[in-house]
Amino acid sequence: MKQMFEYDLVRRLYYREGLSKHEISRRTSLHRQTIKKMLMYARPPGYRLKHPRAKSKLGAFIGVIDQILEDDRAAPTKQRHTARRILVRLQQEYGFTGSYTIVKDYVREKKKRLREVFFPLEHRPGTSQVDFGAARVVIGGQQLKAYLFCLALPYSDAIFVKAYPTEALEAVQDGHNAAYTFLAGVPGASLYDNMSTAVKAILKGPSRELTDGFLALRSHYLFTSHFCNVGRPNEKGVVERLVGYVRRNFLVPLPRFASWQALNSYLLEQCRQRLSQKSAGKERTIGELLEEERGSFLPLPAMPFTACRVEARKVTSLSLVHFRTNSYSVPVEYAYRQVTVKAYVFSVEICFQDRVIACHQRSYDRNEFIFDPIHYLALLQRKPGGLDGALPFSGWQLPECFQTLRRYLEARDNVGGKREYVLILQLLRDFGVSEVRRAIERAFTHRCVTFEAIKMLLLSAREPSFDVVPLSPERLAGLPRVQIADADASCYRQLMKAGEL
Repeated sequence: MKQMFEYDLVRRLYYREGLSKHEISRRTSLHRQTIKKMLMYARPPGYRLKHPRAKSKLGAFIGVIDQILEDDRAAPTKQRHTARRILVRLQQEYGFTGSYTIVKDYVREKKKRLREVFFPLEHRPGTSQVDFGAARVVIGGQQLKAYLFCLALPYSDAIFVKAYPTEALEAVQDGHNAAYTFLAGVPGASLYDNMSTAVKAILKGPSRELTDGFLALRSHYLFTSHFCNVGRPNEKGVVERLVGYVRRNFLVPLPRFASWQALNSYLLEQCRQRLSQKSAGKERTIGELLEEERGSFLPLPAMPFTACRVEARKVTSLSLVHFRTNSYSVPVEYAYRQVTVKAYVFSVEICFQDRVIACHQRSYDRNEFIFDPIHYLALLQRKPGGLDGALPFSGWQLPECFQTLRRYLEARDNVGGKREYVLILQLLRDFGVSEVRRAIERAFTHRCVTFEAIKMLLLSAREPSFDVVPLSPERLAGLPRVQIADADASCYRQLMKAGEL
């Protein structure tokens, strides 16, 4: 193919200088037929067929291929036809004798024409997109799956991310609380996918039947919720890309933290630092755009939403409440009673009427028993044998002085010493472990190791005006002696006879 400069030269020699084709051929060494073609076009016309190509063997089967590809649009993504599979079907079912190459080339071009085309979307101030992603993290030395609550503001490009051990309803609610606190306002509209924690049923068109928990959240903050069409996550493409951005930029290398709280403090700081950056194609920083966008936010309510799942449960004969495959203890006086479980993301509160009777760290393992041994101390007083055989006390970690105390009391009086040790443990219902530990240590110092002495030391520690003075034998000898005479009840009998009582 001749170059553009050759076309320019030949056409100028012929049209501007008036040279003949013969003279141009002599000067440029080009054939006269070539010069004739070059004078017909201002630029190289490319390859042109002299005769139409022979009809492909595929021509009679194009309709079949088109129908296969059309049917594939409703099939699962991983179970659609490849060009190789279409070739096999054409050979076996229709007697096709052509090559794989012509099938492959046609299928490739046809799939390009079938690909969906989208509208560019307008991102208005005060609208957000919410989604959950997942990543691996190391918490307390254990590798766990973290669910990332992600909120994106497409207008300002501000983001908020918080990690949870679950993506249940209480995590959705807590994520909104934390995000709105970070943004210092509530975006008026939010876009979601059809997550089961929010959508109970998908109705015709854009209508959705929402869960009570999500409706309560929406009623508290008064925002408007919108949901993507089924199978169209691209409608909230900003937050979809945010999930990958967070994994690549915040969680590489694999993050290691002592607790979920430490991980979330780190993520919050990353979101804050990002406010000083500029997004692509924008002159102002993300923080400046967010400040402008706050003008379209709804105000924050006076109190955040109570982010918990509330369920009614009955306490078992073991003084346990079963919730989400795990069992949590309550004080034994509430056995067999109806209680209310309030499950937060990281804690579980158990309430009787309007009182919180137990609070535990929430477990996401399965078939675990979460005990507070103090809940069983009242039962231990009636059944002291449970001190060595009951499950709530088997893993109870108390300071070493408690074991020393038990050995001392049982050495002094075997059965009676054990009962007195149980009485001392009862003090943990009203006093902290550290307070009782200090009282036990002082009791050993004063060489007066009894339940009454330890209780007196505890009470005196809470009342600064009291002071414990150890009494030596000399001081005891100097104390005044008090003689108490025996009571004479005969005078009372005389009064009763007189009818005055």
